[in-house]
Amino acid sequence: MHVSVVLLLELGLILVALSVLGAMARRLTLSPVPLYLLTGLALGEESVLPVPAAGGFLRTGASIGIVLLLLVLGLEFSIGEFTVSLRRHVPSAAVDLVLNAAPGAVAGWLLGLDGVSVLALAGATYISSSGIIARLLGDLRRLGNRETPAVLSVLVLEDFAMAAYLPVLAVLVSGGTWWQAVLGVLVALGAVLAAFATSYRWGHHVSRLVTHPDAEQLMLRLLGITLVVAALAEYIHASAAVGAFLVGLTVTGETAERAGAVLAPLRDLFAAVFFVAIGLSVDIGELPPVLPAALALAVVTGMTKVVTGRYAASRDEVGRRGRARAGAALIARGEFSIVIIGLAATQHPVLAPLVTAYVFILAVAGPLITRFTGTRPARVR
Repeated sequence: MHVSVVLLLELGLILVALSVLGAMARRLTLSPVPLYLLTGLALGEESVLPVPAAGGFLRTGASIGIVLLLLVLGLEFSIGEFTVSLRRHVPSAAVDLVLNAAPGAVAGWLLGLDGVSVLALAGATYISSSGIIARLLGDLRRLGNRETPAVLSVLVLEDFAMAAYLPVLAVLVSGGTWWQAVLGVLVALGAVLAAFATSYRWGHHVSRLVTHPDAEQLMLRLLGITLVVAALAEYIHASAAVGAFLVGLTVTGETAERAGAVLAPLRDLFAAVFFVAIGLSVDIGELPPVLPAALALAVVTGMTKVVTGRYAASRDEVGRRGRARAGAALIARGEFSIVIIGLAATQHPVLAPLVTAYVFILAVAGPLITRFTGTRPARVR
């Protein structure tokens, strides 16, 4: 079997750099996510330190990273408790949609974009980053906080909304008919609801299926099932993250605790790859002309996400400090916004660089704001 020396060298140097940056961030009691994102930016094709051999691995590993982040997050909660929280936060989802899609739509109209581009920009400003937020909640030791179920409910409801939104956008971009869009929405939403109902009613069988005294068997079984479910979820535009999260919810008790411990090192490795890959997708040369518009849009939608999180946490009767933490946690944008631009990039020349700059600003700023909002200084694990 041929081994690429260049690939091994590039990956080795990247991991060493991430180790140094991660240690530095934790010494400063910060999450390492912004530094990982900036590392990816420095390694892009048009940057000063391109990594052509490792780029393909990083992009593939990013898909596994988001799955592992949400799987391990789901292991922290029970599906019964989360379902109750989900029902309680349907009004929060409505507030989220209105407050955060509207700025993108207005910005698109002011920039003179066509209707499909306006719809794409509205979606990009609406959806938060499940991957970044999941990592932040773990890094900042907030998984047990009272506001966390509200934050997760908003994120999952956003992903459900994407199951309806992405088929419509894909059909409009390709010039399809209205009935194709409606059919795509019905199929996607039906599949999502069926998957959630199945997970709620028969999910305990998953826990029995993956349980094994041997740690290797536990890891292989759970990861294999999760990747299959994530693939099916992605196929119907329901998000691999939602599929992984639902699998995590179905595993309970001692099995969930053991699974979390077994998967933690694997999650940390591929999560770092995921954040680097987001930075890697940014073309530095396209950013300067759109930075003022992207920054203005980031400021506005950062504030609207704060309002969304505060409202959602207030529905759980969370205190003032917890409401502030919930609002800050939702600021980060990431993977879904990049997917949206991947679909609609050809609609208008300004759309891709604008959303790329916007996503990167909030992907870096969101974790920093979250770290210092609503909490006293504390060391990050």
